[in-house]
Amino acid sequence: MADALLFGEREAQLFAAREICKLNCKQKQKLAEKGVISPLVFMLHTQDYESIEAALFALLNFAFGSERNKLRIAKSGAIPAILKILQWRNEPLLELALAALLILSSCSANKPEIASSGAVQLLFELLDSEFPIGQTISHQAKLDIISTLHNLSTSPQIISPIVLSDGLISLIQLIYVSEKSSELAEKAIALLESLVSTSDIALNQVSEIGGVIGMLVEAVEEGTTSCKEHAAGILVLICESCRERYRGMILREGAMPGLLQLSVDGTRRAKEKAKALLLMLRDCSNGGSTRVKHSKSVLFEEVMRQIDRGGRVGNSIQLVEEMIAKLRT
Repeated sequence: MADALLFGEREAQLFAAREICKLNCKQKQKLAEKGVISPLVFMLHTQDYESIEAALFALLNFAFGSERNKLRIAKSGAIPAILKILQWRNEPLLELALAALLILSSCSANKPEIASSGAVQLLFELLDSEFPIGQTISHQAKLDIISTLHNLSTSPQIISPIVLSDGLISLIQLIYVSEKSSELAEKAIALLESLVSTSDIALNQVSEIGGVIGMLVEAVEEGTTSCKEHAAGILVLICESCRERYRGMILREGAMPGLLQLSVDGTRRAKEKAKALLLMLRDCSNGGSTRVKHSKSVLFEEVMRQIDRGGRVGNSIQLVEEMIAKLRT
């Protein structure tokens, strides 16, 4: 197989590349050590659909579970070749190329090269593109794009291209149109929190995009457990950035019921974020009569005391339900 990949003609290379999936981990590692990754990467540079497809499958097999092979693949020049394939908008190859980029991006040593290669801009363009005519890219392709960007979000090189390419707007648009209980929305909101928590520029841009606060409040109410946690985390960052400006906006979107519920039945981190945001919102008046506001305030303080001392869940939920009922009157 090594000889076929290194020195063989097209048919021999194709056969050998396709057979790699049948090897066990030890056999694949021995084959990689013989230098077969470079000819597989070279196959990506051809205009031959079958060769590219076979090479991508083979490289995915080599990369799976091996940090050493992920690094070898990148060092052999796979990243520019993969980006070129993504630009073709050929749907079957696009999904394979996205899967390959995703697995390569999970290797810390590859992140700087991928982040500075133009991949970030291209991935956001793919999120916005229609392919084929009249259809968007597949759900799995979108998941792979978001997961790749999340892998890269720890690299400082990623922030500038995202901001310059309007990537944050694309990401927010994706969240906006997605069901908040979906895996796609969950991963996209997790990525958004990762970006705004590491960059003041990203946080300021997100805070000023119309409809973002309402979208995040909706995610706190309707999202998955993880989605609620990340949405609450972003709202905390927004409110902390300028409490006077954003506290009233968050309240006007009706955030209190969802935050109160989250403070009782969310994950540990979600409870912490919900409580932190509730404390920032508690001094803001919602209007209404003095008597009603006083009644709400008393109940709110009791809810917060229950949460602070870790009161029984049943009691906390009952208080939350009473508070929500009063907030909606």
